[in-house]
Amino acid sequence: MATIPASGGVILLVALAVAPAAWADASSETVTAATHASLAAGASDLDGVHTHLHHALNCLVGPNGSGFDAKELNPCARSGNGAIPDTADAAKKKTLEAAADKARAGIAAGDVKTARTDASELASMLKPAK
Repeated sequence: MATIPASGGVILLVALAVAPAAWADASSETVTAATHASLAAGASDLDGVHTHLHHALNCLVGPNGSGFDAKELNPCARSGNGAIPDTADAAKKKTLEAAADKARAGIAAGDVKTARTDASELASMLKPAK
């Protein structure tokens, strides 16, 4: 059985601790948020719309962001810290903040039609530019 020298073990532990931040991927988090926004827009009832909007918002803002709900699924938990905090580009960050506001509006909506409209608009906002 091979052994790792003490100094090698420390380096390995540091690399493992830093690795998740290095794997942060705002693009995949945005795609996942868009997918959940589309699911919300097609949900049959208000609870379903709200559920998927929470998932989209969790992907956008990450665990430390405004509106993150730890009681809801975070489908981006292994992708990074949220699309907004993982984005360096100021213009892209502004677009994602507007998308997060749209998700929050849909979550706050008390009727299914308004919530679906917000979800549909959110999905459109998150579509990649062609």
